[in-house]
Amino acid sequence: MAQGDNVVAVILGGGAGSRLFPLTRERSKPAVPLGGKYRLIDVPVSNCINSDITQIFVLTQYNSASLNRHISQTYRFSSFSTGFVEILAAEQRKDSPDWFQGTADAVRQILPHLRGWEIDTLLILSGDHLYRMDYEKFLQRHYDTKADVTISVIPSTRADAEGFGLLKTEGDGKIVEFKEKPTGEALDSMRVDTTQFGLSAEESEKRPFLASMGIYVFDYEKLKELLAEDTSAVDFGGEIIPAAINNYNVQAHLFDGYWEDIGTIRAFYEANLDLASPLPKFNFFNTEAPIYTRSRYLPPSKLHGCDIDSTMISEGCILSGVYARKSIIGLRSRLDSGVRIENSIIMGSDLYESIEAIQSNIERGVPHIGIGQNSIIRRAIVDKNVRIGRDVKLLNLGGIENADGENGAYFIRDGIIIVPKNGCLPDGTEV
Repeated sequence: MAQGDNVVAVILGGGAGSRLFPLTRERSKPAVPLGGKYRLIDVPVSNCINSDITQIFVLTQYNSASLNRHISQTYRFSSFSTGFVEILAAEQRKDSPDWFQGTADAVRQILPHLRGWEIDTLLILSGDHLYRMDYEKFLQRHYDTKADVTISVIPSTRADAEGFGLLKTEGDGKIVEFKEKPTGEALDSMRVDTTQFGLSAEESEKRPFLASMGIYVFDYEKLKELLAEDTSAVDFGGEIIPAAINNYNVQAHLFDGYWEDIGTIRAFYEANLDLASPLPKFNFFNTEAPIYTRSRYLPPSKLHGCDIDSTMISEGCILSGVYARKSIIGLRSRLDSGVRIENSIIMGSDLYESIEAIQSNIERGVPHIGIGQNSIIRRAIVDKNVRIGRDVKLLNLGGIENADGENGAYFIRDGIIIVPKNGCLPDGTEV
């Protein structure tokens, strides 16, 4: 990396996360559990740490308590280091009485908190993407081209491109046009020869569109100019970036690895289950660029008489006579005999119930935290601290796409059954 720049990363915590409801009913989007033991925020923070960027702000405004707790308990740098991961929540001030109105507005509102850091370069990231990137290469591209703004782009097929903001570049990678989710002729006009970024002719033909990943490198002074030019502009993708293309040096940095925007229940579900496949698209078993998370000092999991395949099992679980296929089983999960888990995400628990507490619950007819005997869970997401009784069947045999259970006991989104955090399904429940 050149220039000896003071680089600060800002991770955007997202809005209310309505597309991930009910997983975001009691937590912010970056705090949603991932892969049995991680949270979504761990991905961009780990990418930063692995890229030697250790001055990191996380912006949030909805349900931030669990995110605050996770950040404070996980990311503690040496007292001899300048590194930190700090939450900046939306706040009301006389000069800024409103909550964050969009991605650009969020950064505009936190600028007063950045004044003392002598920042040269600001790296702006999203808190709900699954990918592994060396940001040093991203920054190097920014410096080599003397860019004011550099946008990370991913080559896309025509089918995928319709769902993204697309960028058009000149031969040197300078961005000259931006269109938000174009279709038809407008989409065709955004084709780019992606061989200029190193793709083969065959790959370039398959993926001729450059989709914005929604992550940016800004020259800090130029960013302040852009945010001050139009104070009504609240979004980077839809407003700030198109305005910058006309008057600033805006460059593209091509990323050709796995990247998934985990913004919907279906995307979250599919990305998680892929982690349990023999050759996952995203690999947690990478010692060169690990994904960090909170150290919990849990005991190894215990399995008795189980039949398990293509499944990830986290620490501290107790499984007795369980059948599991293509599933994620999260921290401290307690699954009783005869339980069948298929194509499902079991997020586990934040705590262990004592034997006395379990016995007391049995006497009161309340299931223990976990899944009771002979229950069948198929194509479902069971959030944390959920109590599922005996002989419960979560199968959605009717193929319902979307529904809300009585009193919010369960939800169905995209055909996937979701039992929300701290939920309880008594013995014999069928969905």
